[in-house]
Amino acid sequence: MTKRIAIAGKGGTGKTTLAALLIRYLIEEKKGKSILAVDADANANLNEALGLEVTETIGTMLEETKDPKAVPTGMTKDVFIEYRLSRAMVEEDAFDLVVMGNPQGPGCYCYPNDLLKNYLEKLSKNYDYVVIDNEAGLEHLSRRLLPSVDLLLVTSDSTARGVRSAGRVREIVNNVKIAVSKMGLIIGRSREGELGQLEKEIASSGLDLFGEVPNDSMVAEYDLKGKALLKLPDDSKAVKATKEIFNSLSL
Repeated sequence: MTKRIAIAGKGGTGKTTLAALLIRYLIEEKKGKSILAVDADANANLNEALGLEVTETIGTMLEETKDPKAVPTGMTKDVFIEYRLSRAMVEEDAFDLVVMGNPQGPGCYCYPNDLLKNYLEKLSKNYDYVVIDNEAGLEHLSRRLLPSVDLLLVTSDSTARGVRSAGRVREIVNNVKIAVSKMGLIIGRSREGELGQLEKEIASSGLDLFGEVPNDSMVAEYDLKGKALLKLPDDSKAVKATKEIFNSLSL
């Protein structure tokens, strides 16, 4: 049975880093399991954290299919789009990746979102794990990219404002009736002593605290040099912290 894990939070809280480290964990600890990584952020950069080059995204694919001449004779537009969606996937030995990308031109993001939603529903059944790096912010949650989520990881930085923002994720999930089996908070890029100062805010957020990921100079160095976070060594502070968190969640 597929386990769907989504990561949400405002920008700058280590959301994409957490997604990459989760995929690293699944590759290392769940050997032989199939993994689908989904970058649902319009400002896509999960592929960089995973060390992959992406040439086609759903956004660019949709722009091309606006031309009626692009659809082959005898093929409906919907069938053609699904075919192109399959081509937009990056396939690796350890995992596959699909990227939403930037919306092309003016207008609503509803159509590409609906396409990705329907495509993911079909596609996810073929994988043991689906890891979704959501768009930064809160409003995107109402789009309900997946009708149900087994685990929702909400990220925050180590500030009271960040934790309050994370608490609003729980409110939105309840309001739009996203079926989430388990949800909790992960504090990212924290420094020693900061977590203790946030106890009251965390309690008020209504979120269970899953753990914290300390500020890690290795992550910053890898980001700066464009190196895949999958290659971080086992003694990386972020790797050790996330492994402990993920182990506790019995993934």
